[in-house]
Amino acid sequence: MPAPTQSAPRKVVLAYSGGLDTSIILKWLQVEYGCEVVTFTADLGQGEELEPARKKAELLGIAPDNIYIEDLREEFVRDFVFPMFRANAVYEGLYLLGTSIARPLISKRLIEIAAETGADAIAHGATGKGNDQVRFELSAYALNPDIKVIAPWRDWDLSSRTKLMEFAEAHQIPIAKDKRGEAPFSVDANLLHTSSEGKVLEDPAEDAPDYVYQRSVNPEDAPDQPEYIEISFEKGDATAINGQPLSPATILTDLNEYGRKHGIGRLDFVENRFVGMKSRGIYETPGGTILLEAHRGIEQITLDAGAGHLKDSLMPRYAELIYNGFWFSPEREMLQAAIDHSQQHVTGTVRLKLYKGSVRCVGRWSDHSLYSEAHVTFEDDAGAYDQKDAEGFIRLNALRLKLLAARDRRLKS
Repeated sequence: MPAPTQSAPRKVVLAYSGGLDTSIILKWLQVEYGCEVVTFTADLGQGEELEPARKKAELLGIAPDNIYIEDLREEFVRDFVFPMFRANAVYEGLYLLGTSIARPLISKRLIEIAAETGADAIAHGATGKGNDQVRFELSAYALNPDIKVIAPWRDWDLSSRTKLMEFAEAHQIPIAKDKRGEAPFSVDANLLHTSSEGKVLEDPAEDAPDYVYQRSVNPEDAPDQPEYIEISFEKGDATAINGQPLSPATILTDLNEYGRKHGIGRLDFVENRFVGMKSRGIYETPGGTILLEAHRGIEQITLDAGAGHLKDSLMPRYAELIYNGFWFSPEREMLQAAIDHSQQHVTGTVRLKLYKGSVRCVGRWSDHSLYSEAHVTFEDDAGAYDQKDAEGFIRLNALRLKLLAARDRRLKS
């Protein structure tokens, strides 16, 4: 193999899934650098049993004290997902940023574990073609500018599946029988969503096979009767479902189940990656899709028009920062401060109708509501609004338009 492109690290903290690729990376770090490896496996609600990752790491020679497996579901939803949903963040009009928002938390823990263990480097399994390499590394450098980052997919010569298998076999890394062939597509999952890309999904002209969808029933097969639920909010964050107070992670877990049952949150999307290419992915965000509709519903009656319109104009920039990996940037934090300020009165409850792939807000109420039935009623408003005031309002707003029209008519004559 070619010599490493950077000075050899003493100890590396590896973002480790326990799968074949990161197991190969683990062994490659040991062979290539002769360094000590610490593994970090995060439970972000991907729905997989994580103890096998511990056993796999031990099998590959990692000391028990150097194996970190952590349940980060509550932190993930409370400190990353919920702040993002206060902004109603959607990338390119459709994508709810499920993969993007998980990366800064993983990087944060990699840096923290490196400090705890005296490691001078971290490593990840993101490829050189994707966005995740950018997200992991921008976050890491923002938190520790002196950290070394090792990205094996950019450095090694294991450029084919055959070479990967040969390396695994040479170093006695267990290979599941189904891993010897090509997987039909790759999957990334957490409590917010699943993302499926590659292989059978690479042609954007071809309909995605039904087996790609893992978190939701086909909307056509969903119940024939709608279901109604209520979600309560305090200062922009969901706090209860149907009057039952729940933790952030539990709320998202329960909403995922509602969304799964009714086929909500499917997206077939061709996006613009930060690294410059277009990519087709199949996303499932059942609970997040419900949460977004609910949050926008409660904002409709509690958020001032000027603040709401300004917030909506900032959202695409905020979403792009998260997508591109700038969670720990000053501009994202500035926008977050403004967004959080706007949520001071976003408190109340919404009623939602779930039916065959759709979610609609059908009711909303709040003690903080700005909605005044007295002002909008078609019946007698008892003096709440003087309709004659509208004439002067219109005249003032029409003045510049009349002057423009008069000028244009004069120049044409």
